Amino acid sequence: MDYTGTGNTLNTRFPNVLALIMDSLRYWITEMHVDGFRFDLASSLARTLHDTDTLSSFFNIIHQDPVISQVKLIAEPWDIHEDGYMVGKFPAGWAEWNGMYRDCVRDYWRGGESKLREFAQRFTGSPDLYQGGYRSPMASINLITAHDGFTLQDLVSYNEKHNEANGEDNNDGANDNNSWNCGVEGPTDDPGINALRDKQKRNMLTTLFLSQGVPMLVAGDEFGRTQGGNNNAYCQDNEISWLNWENVDTELLEFTKGIIWFCKEHPSFRRRRWFQGLPVTGSDIEDIRWYLPEGELMPEESWEEDNAKSLGVYLNGKGIRCVNYDGRRLTDDSFYIIFNAHDEALEYVLPPDRCGKPWHKVIDTSDGFIGEDGESFAQGSSITVQDRSVLVLKCRED
Repeated sequence: MDYTGTGNTLNTRFPNVLALIMDSLRYWITEMHVDGFRFDLASSLARTLHDTDTLSSFFNIIHQDPVISQVKLIAEPWDIHEDGYMVGKFPAGWAEWNGMYRDCVRDYWRGGESKLREFAQRFTGSPDLYQGGYRSPMASINLITAHDGFTLQDLVSYNEKHNEANGEDNNDGANDNNSWNCGVEGPTDDPGINALRDKQKRNMLTTLFLSQGVPMLVAGDEFGRTQGGNNNAYCQDNEISWLNWENVDTELLEFTKGIIWFCKEHPSFRRRRWFQGLPVTGSDIEDIRWYLPEGELMPEESWEEDNAKSLGVYLNGKGIRCVNYDGRRLTDDSFYIIFNAHDEALEYVLPPDRCGKPWHKVIDTSDGFIGEDGESFAQGSSITVQDRSVLVLKCRED
């Protein structure tokens, strides 16, 4: 049976097949010092005859192995056959490419009819998928692009795939890419469209690196690599798929470096435990709060609105609920992040003084700003959030 779409499927029910897999993995770990594996089309490995089963021999033998069970195990949690889409269904000890994160974030920033509730779930590590079964936010490998599909540049430049060079009459590759070309298909000299595309790339990179979980960045997305709209370039060993270091978007590269640095500097965006939505000890402020533009807490009915394109989220730096490597309680600055996917600017009222004061702008994707000492704003004041942009404010922790 071809469960993968790439030929007959390896049958992991046979002991000699399992032995081959385990011997290979151990060799790569012990002799070649590989520290982890990403399993392509991993749902096919979970099949017992035809049905998928996370209690199959493949998982059992890996979990009991003292060597393999200690390295990083990452699944591409799907194949092409029935019951093959297993996002959120792999056992403890595994991380997964989060395809739901990819689709949701793409839809949000292109203006699709996505609900705020799902966007909030994906931003907080997808607890609806991973919180059960002894898994942490690190189980979610967050991605917006991968080696299959559009690059980040092409994601904001094309509505349709352009795979003519692959020799299959443009019939290969995915047809639904959740992309938006910002008004023109392909390259353009229009400065307004190019500025919007640049902003959309910054929006998605910022969302990716500030989301709970593990961010995955495809080589070349940090400097604007394009495949000319080809979303299935595995067969192209030429300019379509190569990394062109002579055509680097230096502004995008610097922004990407800045957002990675920012994420590493602040443990608020690298939490090892789930948000609880409960007050922090010694305070009546929760570890996370969601706000409407008017400065009011998000009511239940607002989560289900398809046409809602913006929200604010407060992250309490005292609510990380972890210790660092020397056993001391881990704290950070507090942050207020505003996502605005509307095509017009919005006025947002900042949280009250109980959440901290004053607020300093540290990221603004509308102009590519990243810094620790930006413009300051008083608690409860109003701030303009530009159209299709992310604004991140910080309240310093003493």
